[in-house]
Order: sequence, then C-alpha cells, then structure tokens
Amino acid sequence: MKSRPITTPSMAPLNQIRALLVLVLSLLLLAGCASRDTETLPEEEYYEQARQSMNAGNFESAQRNLESLETYYPFGRYAEQAQLDLIFARYQNLDLQGARSAADRFLRLNPQSENADYALYMRGVASYNMDLGLAARYFPIEVAGRDPGEQRQAFNDFQQLVNRYPDSEYAPDARQRMIAIRNRLAGGEIEAAQYYIKRQAYIAALNRAKGVVENFNRTPAVEEALVIMAEMYARLRLDDEKQDTARVLAQNFPENPAIADNGTFIRQSFGIQDRSLLNVITFGAFGHE
Repeated sequence: MKSRPITTPSMAPLNQIRALLVLVLSLLLLAGCASRDTETLPEEEYYEQARQSMNAGNFESAQRNLESLETYYPFGRYAEQAQLDLIFARYQNLDLQGARSAADRFLRLNPQSENADYALYMRGVASYNMDLGLAARYFPIEVAGRDPGEQRQAFNDFQQLVNRYPDSEYAPDARQRMIAIRNRLAGGEIEAAQYYIKRQAYIAALNRAKGVVENFNRTPAVEEALVIMAEMYARLRLDDEKQDTARVLAQNFPENPAIADNGTFIRQSFGIQDRSLLNVITFGAFGHE
C-alpha cells in the first residue's frame, strides 16, 4: 500500500506565510536597487551636472538635473540660479508652456530679483513662439495666421518689461517684438476682412478694416484697411463716408493705386461681382439681382 504525504490543517497557512515572506524580500530587494538608482545627490553636484549639460547643448539632461535640484533643494544656495536656468533649458527643449510656467514661478518667488527682467522677457518669448513649436524649425509657417491669443499674451509680457525695466538689456528686443506683434495682429484683421469680402459680408469686412485703423494705426496694414473701408462704404452706398475715407487715404498714401490723379477713389473689385444692397444686408437671403 502506497504511503501519501501527511498534511495537517497547520501546513497550508505555513506555506502561504513562506510565499509571502519570499514576496516581501523580493520587493525589498527591488526597492533597494531602485533607491540606489535614484539616490539623491548633493546640491552642488546637481547644479554642476546641469551646467555641464547646458554648455554641451544637452538641454534635456540639464532640465532633469535642474528639476531634481528644485525638488530636493528648493531653498538651497543654487535655487534662484537653477530656476533661471530651468526657464532656458525648457525653452531650448521646445517645452514652451513649461518655460512660461518656470518664468511665472521665478517671478512669484523672486519678485525683487535683479533677474526679473530676464524672466519677463523669456515668458514673453515663450508665448511669442507658443503656436509654432517644433514644426517652425523645419517648415515655413505663415506668421499672419498665428494664434492672436498667444501673441497678445507675449505683447503684454514685453510691455511689462519695457515699462518696469526700460534700461534692461532685453528691452530693445522686446520693443522690436512688440512692433512685430502689432503688425502681425493687424495683418490678421486684414485677412479676416478679405475673407468677409469674398463672402460678400460687407458690413463685417468694414468693421474689421475700421478696427485696424482705430487699434493699429501705426502699422503697414492701415493703408489696405483704408482701401477696404472706402470700397465697403461705396458698396453700402454710404457716399459721405466713402469720400471722407478716400480723402484720408489720399492724404496719407497718395501713391496708392486706388487713388486717381485727381485724388478721387477708384472703385475696387476684389475679384467679386456686385450684389444689391438688399442682398448684402440680408446675406443673400433674397437671392441675387
């Protein structure tokens, strides 16, 4: 007769306990290995590694070291400089939103810092390029079509910089970027007006053009805006307004092709056919003439 292993009720729990002990020991060993891999370095070592990485153009490594330095030594001797370097490292990594956040944090923690002008400048530059990102380095992008919200945010940052720190080394570039942003925003309004003209929504086109003259009066787009206004007034049969606009156009841009030798306005077709005034006002609800 074959013998069988003798089991008692106490043997099953004992086996479970042994298995549990093995699992716990394994987890402890893994945790020990992981802790050695992520061992906290001295503050100076994080900073030196970050600087070396930045000098070598390895901004991803620099960003990791600077973020570790901020995590483990938020009030250390390198804290302020590390916050500044992190703005730049994230910007170079095309993490533009991260660069803005880092600049915001720096300004919040160091409002009286002598480097606040740099943080403001970099915050503006990040917004200035926010809608471009990686693609801009390899593909041509039409600047007039860029996100006006980000451009206005950049303009506000640059405006703060030149108002608060007019003698900053970054102020001249900020002023040039402000001019570029105004030109860009005005160009976007002209594009919108031209879109409405193609749709034969003349009142909407007129309002866009008027907005350029009123809000962007020192931009190159003003000349085209005046032409659009004069033509839209003509199409809406507002003769007095058309003549006033044509007079302003002739005084400021006498060489414009829309101005005749005698100073009168030459009607513009914009490549579309005229419709009746009723058709314009009703957006075509009653059909064409």
